[in-house]
Amino acid sequence: MTKWTAAELPDLAGRTAVVTGASGGIGLITARELAAAGARVVLAVRDTGKGAKVARTMAGETQVRQLDVSSLDSVRAFADAWTGDIDILVNNAGIMQVPLAYTADGFESQAATNYLGPFALTNLLLPHITDRVVTVSSQLHRRGHVRTDDLNWKTRRYNATGAYCDSKLDVTVFAIELDRRLAASGSRVRSLLAHPGIAATNLTSHVGGFPGVMNRTMRFMTNDAEIGALSTLYAAVEDIPGGSYVGPSGVGGIKGFPAVGKPSRAALDPETARALWTATAALTSTGTQLAVTN
Repeated sequence: MTKWTAAELPDLAGRTAVVTGASGGIGLITARELAAAGARVVLAVRDTGKGAKVARTMAGETQVRQLDVSSLDSVRAFADAWTGDIDILVNNAGIMQVPLAYTADGFESQAATNYLGPFALTNLLLPHITDRVVTVSSQLHRRGHVRTDDLNWKTRRYNATGAYCDSKLDVTVFAIELDRRLAASGSRVRSLLAHPGIAATNLTSHVGGFPGVMNRTMRFMTNDAEIGALSTLYAAVEDIPGGSYVGPSGVGGIKGFPAVGKPSRAALDPETARALWTATAALTSTGTQLAVTN
């Protein structure tokens, strides 16, 4: 099997990409490589000072804009200020296994950052998107549950790992349902998923359990961030079907070079997806412009 690398990126001159969470880790590498290939890359980040410092290290055309995907006000401000086309939107920003906290919108922080914010941002930017949306998932979505009655952990006893897994299943279900709705509407825009396997980044450096152990003591079984970012880059440029799930080709999707794989069965269920979309649209007041699929 051919080992796809960033050297395979086509000439992206004239194209615009927005990468959320681009000031570190996989988002930084994704932004850097897209810019090096000729794209105009907007680093959408919470800390614009950090983003500007990172952007100065990148070859090519970059711009830094403030965006906190956990805040609906920030998401709306970013979308309202946008003019022109976006060829590639990369929903990369995320947090993992953090203590219970609620945002100003009343959202549990992992749900807000990993799912609700990307849902709102994508829907608000859709009128500008010309080619594709790439959403970063995780193999841990396979351990998640869709709880449309309690997306924000108000009635359940909070579990940091469970909240992360749930948020990643929710965003995976969303990305696949988004592609269904785009296709049903006649749009040529594709929604795709990518995951890095288990990559040694700052996202997992503080966590306990399996991801933390893998990151700290079993590096030989994990991708480094450079390899982990290849799945996102592959999904951003390759001609693959909408709804595709791209990740490392090795055993368990943990390590290796990118290839198209399969998400969990739960992520593919249309009935669950419709219910989740309805609940999320109500929470975020976005997403009503795409008709419900049959």
